Amino acid sequence: MSGIIVVHELETAAPSHTAGGPAPGAGAAVRQVHAAPAAPGTTTEPGPRTLCGRDTFAMRAAARTPSGEPGSRWYPPEEQGLVCPSCDAAMDDG
Repeated sequence: MSGIIVVHELETAAPSHTAGGPAPGAGAAVRQVHAAPAAPGTTTEPGPRTLCGRDTFAMRAAARTPSGEPGSRWYPPEEQGLVCPSCDAAMDDG
């Protein structure tokens, strides 16, 4: 599962980042958990679209990175109820 970034779709629009302030989306509730391919040349930044086709611009990368271990899920276990069904299906197909 290398090259996949777990991203959070947030409940509210992420505020713009100001120097010294909190990171964009800090404290916002997670609406849905998506999977996105890594942007070219990086392993930590999501590309422009999730596997289900949503724009990642306003999403926040999760701390979790899929491990690739057999039987492990790509999303954080505590966020199972928030997983995008389309992204999950795409990950199962991959």
